[in-house]
Amino acid sequence: MSAPLMVLNQTQIKQFINEDAPKGDITSLAIFSNKTRFATAQIVAKEDIVVSGFVAVKEVLKNFRKIKLKITQNDGTFVKKGTLLAEVKGPVTDLLLVERTVLNFLQRLSGIATLTQRFVRRVHSVHGVHLKILDTRKTTPGLRELEKKAVRDGGGVNHRIGLSDQYLIKDNHIDAAGSITEAIIQVRAHQQRQKKKAKIEVEVRNSDEFLEALMFRTDIILLDNMSPRKVRDMVLIRKNKCLRQDWPLLEVSGGVTLKTLKEYCKTGVERISIGALTHSARAVDISMKIKS
Repeated sequence: MSAPLMVLNQTQIKQFINEDAPKGDITSLAIFSNKTRFATAQIVAKEDIVVSGFVAVKEVLKNFRKIKLKITQNDGTFVKKGTLLAEVKGPVTDLLLVERTVLNFLQRLSGIATLTQRFVRRVHSVHGVHLKILDTRKTTPGLRELEKKAVRDGGGVNHRIGLSDQYLIKDNHIDAAGSITEAIIQVRAHQQRQKKKAKIEVEVRNSDEFLEALMFRTDIILLDNMSPRKVRDMVLIRKNKCLRQDWPLLEVSGGVTLKTLKEYCKTGVERISIGALTHSARAVDISMKIKS
């Protein structure tokens, strides 16, 4: 699922700028003191990437009204090494002050988008398989909306933005409630009282829990940390126990990598959620160089 993007507020942005220059950029102020020199800088991809982050860059540059931004490659675009992503024009002191904040957003978010696309392409390479690659809530505090947009820019799907969007009965809920049955009963009762339309998903760790969850026909069953062979067993059980129009979607989660992805694709599940899309994506190489 996805929600309207909540852009950064100006208080956050000022904090980001102040973090980098709490007393100003003393080097630039020393060199260009009492001068108003304008320059043009180019933002360039230094490797093959999927672009993401310009929605954040636009918000940052609202604090620098003399800087003009011209984007040449939009978020979600795959580009090759050496591609010009954008040009920025303005006072050289402003360009140098904002450079690192702009690049931090672009490198981090483009890294997430690029990694996501690798997973999505790997899925597409498996003949006859149509499943979704989803993210998780393992995001940087304060940047969740932007990081989840980066997943979408890479072709992935957002699982849920936060705890308010969907019921997800996890292992700790089950252990504290006493059983899957009790947890689902309480969630269904809450759903009816609150008249919520949110879907119900339940996490299972073994075949016994899977059979217990299957009896309630929740919308989604999450197969946690199961091997491809074990996942195939769960898919077969669903086929034997449920009518096609009545069966829950199956989602795999826990330690899926690019190396193991193809085996999971062949199991028959509909969804794979991968925390690494956001918590372990490598920042890609993007430069910002003044040309004049």
